[in-house]
Amino acid sequence: MQVQLRDPNKIMKLSRLGSFHQSKLSFLRSFLEEFKEWNFKRDLFDLDKEGYGTVIYSLKKNERTYSLICFANRINNKERSDRVIATKWDAAFTLHDGIPTKHDIERLRGEVPLQEVGRLSYKELTLSRANRSVRVFDHVVKSLSNGNQPDLSILDKVGYLYRTTAVYGSGKFGLADRFRIKNREEINGPFRLEMMLVYLVRQFTFDQVNHIAKCIDPNKSVSLDTDICKNLGIGNSTGLGMAPFIVNHPTLLNNWIYTREIALKKIREIKNVKSEDYNLFIKCVRNSIKNITSWNTESEYQLKKIKSLLSNIKKFLEFADNNFNSKIEYTFNKIYLWLEKETCEETIEYIVSIMMEPYDNIVKPLTKQMSSEEEKYFNIPTNRTVEELRNIIEERYPDILKINFKEKKNYQNFWFISKNKEEPRYADRFNENGSELEQPLAIARDIKELHDELITCKDSLTIDKFLAKNSDLRHVIRRAFIIEKFPYSEIQDNTIGKNVVPIDMLRLKLSFFGALKFDPRSDKWLRICMFQGAPLPHNLKNYNSQWVYNP
Repeated sequence: MQVQLRDPNKIMKLSRLGSFHQSKLSFLRSFLEEFKEWNFKRDLFDLDKEGYGTVIYSLKKNERTYSLICFANRINNKERSDRVIATKWDAAFTLHDGIPTKHDIERLRGEVPLQEVGRLSYKELTLSRANRSVRVFDHVVKSLSNGNQPDLSILDKVGYLYRTTAVYGSGKFGLADRFRIKNREEINGPFRLEMMLVYLVRQFTFDQVNHIAKCIDPNKSVSLDTDICKNLGIGNSTGLGMAPFIVNHPTLLNNWIYTREIALKKIREIKNVKSEDYNLFIKCVRNSIKNITSWNTESEYQLKKIKSLLSNIKKFLEFADNNFNSKIEYTFNKIYLWLEKETCEETIEYIVSIMMEPYDNIVKPLTKQMSSEEEKYFNIPTNRTVEELRNIIEERYPDILKINFKEKKNYQNFWFISKNKEEPRYADRFNENGSELEQPLAIARDIKELHDELITCKDSLTIDKFLAKNSDLRHVIRRAFIIEKFPYSEIQDNTIGKNVVPIDMLRLKLSFFGALKFDPRSDKWLRICMFQGAPLPHNLKNYNSQWVYNP
């Protein structure tokens, strides 16, 4: 039996993309898999009794070494902010290529805490900063210094000791440009170095609380229990700065979604599912209920989604336990068809992610296909004709062409760049100023405008001649020729419409990062947790790859 890939016009809707969850394809999980044979070491630990100073960790294999340099800083509570425009943080980090010299450390001590204002070198690969979750951090230190483990109920509500506000790479602020490192086999997949930084920062948070507690009372203090450490991750506050990324990198987006769709297709096409594979799948679904029930948020929007997800997961398990014969042929295809009929988008995509758990043989080869040499597809084939371009648009953007952009509700919002921090922002066109500075991120509107222009032209007119009179549409002409080859490269929705939920765009990207427990603080920013439940660095060589679903 051959299963068709899912329709991009259905899957690439924002409501569906905003229902994606982490999977074995997610970058933090594939990072752990690819670096599990590397040697972890704490090379420098120079903190004062209050936990301020410098720490260096390294991952090494053969002749290659990556070093995380951590600078813990003293700030007061009034200076602590999760906003990207903050200028001081509890800790700042950079991932250094190789083993830093004393000169490197001194140079970086003056630059890394400044973040965007500082300047790094080609020796540095990524840059980040983080703030303590003060209530949790202080509670853990106090408990450990008194010889007690912290109250798990307090820890469970947050899930981390620190949260980052940004992780930068690819040449920003003087960091190494991607071309210098892109051919290294161990970081072939997207965002490997960013995941490495966050993972090592997580270890820093544990070492710091243990150190401070011991300094408070060397005789009475205890170290944070390793099982508790394992169940803490790193938080992150993410705003709209992330959203345009998935619009501006269409071939990369395609490769992320396409690999996921290929994995699902291959799993649905398995004729005879082994009982141990099915049992592992069901075990992960059942265990994941703990993740859902410990998913804390005050967002009514998210609470509604969580309630629906929990209800539907229980409904699915009841079906699997009582009304389903797992020995039938094409087991996972039957399950998928049942999900589409009986549940919601959130549940469908949640279960799709868990379907991958038994199938390393399917997933691992696909992780190598998630990057993209985007510049290869930048040129517009100017010898093609208007008729060909129009046919591509009508085939690939059918629902977009149905939108009436003369109605205010369909162009109510606009994207712009903040003057202060040069970060993308989102505003109401009719109630806020600045629409004349709109960024070219309204792809649906521009595709419709392009199509309207194409209708008025002769079919045989070549694209170069069309561009001579319509150069303002060059960006969407390029996208139309890209989507011809990359069907999952485009959000099939109106990103400036009245009813758009911007955090759907954030959640899509964060799901591929491997984020857990999305916590919207508005429709424009949210908090997440990364690496919660992940193995600690000393356990990387032998860990359970289903750690996400182990209660």
